[in-house]
Amino acid sequence: MSEVATAKFKPRVFSGIQPSGGLTLGNYLGAIKKFVAMQEQGIETVYCIVDMHAITVWQDPAALQRQTRELAAGYLAAGLDPAKSILFNQSQVSAHVELGWVFNCVARMGWMNRMTQWKDKTSGKDAEKASLGLFAYPSLMAADILLYHATHVPVGEDQKQHVELTRDIAAKFNHDYGVEFFPITEPVIEGAATRVMSLRDGTRKMSKSDPSDASRINLTDDADTIAQKIRKAKTDAEPLPETAEGLDARPEAKNLVNIYAALADTSVAAVLGDFAGQGFGAFKPKLADLAVASLSPISTEMSRLMQEPAEIDRILGLGADRADAIARPVMDRTYEIVGMVRSRR
Repeated sequence: MSEVATAKFKPRVFSGIQPSGGLTLGNYLGAIKKFVAMQEQGIETVYCIVDMHAITVWQDPAALQRQTRELAAGYLAAGLDPAKSILFNQSQVSAHVELGWVFNCVARMGWMNRMTQWKDKTSGKDAEKASLGLFAYPSLMAADILLYHATHVPVGEDQKQHVELTRDIAAKFNHDYGVEFFPITEPVIEGAATRVMSLRDGTRKMSKSDPSDASRINLTDDADTIAQKIRKAKTDAEPLPETAEGLDARPEAKNLVNIYAALADTSVAAVLGDFAGQGFGAFKPKLADLAVASLSPISTEMSRLMQEPAEIDRILGLGADRADAIARPVMDRTYEIVGMVRSRR
């Protein structure tokens, strides 16, 4: 983990995932597995289900409720302990949108226009049809992070630009108001599988929106399905190389080796040390066994938890109370800095 960006701030980790449904191996390796590991490092961890971000595009209300609980179940089944980490859904802590508005007034249109994900999701006339919320998404993300004075944010490569924007917003706020109130947050991008790719096309990110279910491993897949998808994953005819550099022009091979390393908590070099010179006929069964051993207990526990929605809601509610206890004083002080008159209620 990087050195704390600003020494005066207590080390704290914040991150979140949208409840857009269909948790995949990419969500697990790219985020949730790291979240669980970080809660054991003696640093305060705050993890959010960012349902306000989800509605930047239209969501079926019943589906959004179900997906919020499913994501919470995924967090818990993977090992996140609500006694060690704060787990809640964003809409239960109103300070997120309050600080988001303040940051809308700090951030600049040019900054938002340069966001890669905005460009990827909209082009030409599509931009005219997109919601204002989708355009301002990164400002709300900055609020999510800075509301807790988070010093570190574990993210995938595709979210690094948003954390860089968070740093810009914090710096501009501090400069504009002559304070040192918000930390300059550090992104944490670690591990072998920071970006898990499709099992059918190693040049494309694993996604729940891919029409082919064979392109991804879902956290709800049973053991037989997981093993079958690994066995049928696209590869090439060459044996595995001795060094990571030998994977550079082989996206499918690189993806499977990265997945193995991430599941086994080891390095790509160590995996290649064990399998160099072997073909995928030998490698895939070992990867399938590892994936089943790692993921089947999670899918089983998720299924059990989804039968107890009231318990999931209870856990999220308690987490929201803990989150609000941190967020409200930060928000109140922000209002004072900005010059808002606040009655003492």
